[in-house]
Amino acid sequence: MGVAVWSCCGGGAVFAPALLAGRRFHGSPLAPTELHFASASSYPFPFPSGPAIPFSPAPMPSSRAQLRLLRVEASAGVVLQDAAATTFCFAGAYSLVLVFDTLAQRNIIQKSLSRKAVHVLSGLLYISTWPLFSSSMAARYFAAVVPLLTCIRLLCYGLRLLSDEGVVKSVAREGRPEELLQGPLYYVIVLLLWTLVFWRESPVGVVSLTMMSGGDGFADIVGRRYGVTKLPYNQQKSWVGSISMFVFGLLFSVGMLYYFSVFGYVHFDLEQTITRVALVSLTASVVESLPISNVIDDNISVPLTSVLTSVLLFG
Repeated sequence: MGVAVWSCCGGGAVFAPALLAGRRFHGSPLAPTELHFASASSYPFPFPSGPAIPFSPAPMPSSRAQLRLLRVEASAGVVLQDAAATTFCFAGAYSLVLVFDTLAQRNIIQKSLSRKAVHVLSGLLYISTWPLFSSSMAARYFAAVVPLLTCIRLLCYGLRLLSDEGVVKSVAREGRPEELLQGPLYYVIVLLLWTLVFWRESPVGVVSLTMMSGGDGFADIVGRRYGVTKLPYNQQKSWVGSISMFVFGLLFSVGMLYYFSVFGYVHFDLEQTITRVALVSLTASVVESLPISNVIDDNISVPLTSVLTSVLLFG
């Protein structure tokens, strides 16, 4: 067995198997003075020399305390970022409803158009604020606070625990508080669940929410204004409305995926994305045109259909 003796100045080593073997044979101990250091140049065989390995002492207690302090400060910064993004997003959602309610009360736009504008913009603007949140695991929960608070507001107004005529008229189709417990509430619940389940790294969640807000919203806006020719299997829906849902759902979804790809959340290939999203938009448009609105609300059927189709196409 050889023993390596490392040189502190040259990086070389001396192996002394013969010396150790002789001492074992004669039974005499090995004196420390007989072990000597040798430089790499004095060793008879070529031996690579290199720079001395730096020695870093273990961090002192004060250094560990500083590291803990830095971690606490970093965590506090993340929480402040997510809290600020949540506040900004909720303030924007509240302001959006207030603006369109004011426009409708002043007869600048029709109440039906105000309601659908809120439907379209609230979902799209909410999704577009997701990059404002941090990269922490808790970021999606901070973002989910916004639809959660909106859900609570709708429940309070729909159950007549609170009263706000402007909110009711800007969101409900016929201006009755009970309507808030149907389509508008389903819409917000979908935003809440999709945020928690999919978040911004999933094209499935982004596309399905965009279809519900942008595609379905424009189908109603365009269909009510220009939908003269009705579908043969559903007299409540028109050809131009269904075509509008397909076109706007496709455009908004592709644009939103590109937007998230800029931040590095999703991969974006233009040709593949257009093909896949077109199939999702076509499937959602067909389901939205079916005469099943009395059985299942469009704010449930459209995102569910979009999710199922997106999972098959995007994986």
